[in-house]
Amino acid sequence: QAQLVESGGGLVQAGANLRLSCAFSGRPFSNYAMAWFRQVPGKEREFVAGITWSGGRTFYGDSVKGRFAIFRDNAKNTVDLHMSNLKPEDTAVYYCAARRFDVLTIPEYEYWGQGTQVTVSS
Repeated sequence: QAQLVESGGGLVQAGANLRLSCAFSGRPFSNYAMAWFRQVPGKEREFVAGITWSGGRTFYGDSVKGRFAIFRDNAKNTVDLHMSNLKPEDTAVYYCAARRFDVLTIPEYEYWGQGTQVTVSS
């Protein structure tokens, strides 16, 4: 089993920047595509960003393109989400996810973290 642990969430004002980090363990990290999803109560889990196992390709949800960036470090077994110019509508619980092979924009991933809350005040 792989374990994913997110960190870096918090309360920020609109326009601020924030970095989330996900630490991966228990399996060979470079075998896994990684992604970030977010969810608010009563809504489906939304794809935010994804990155291939090599880091060679990245993918973003329409609502975050140009503001968020995903990075991975296969030496440290981490994947980060850099969020800039945050908006109140970015408020959600953010989840790190892992799956072998390709990045998917739907939440069909093998492993999930416990989530970290991001709250953006106006």
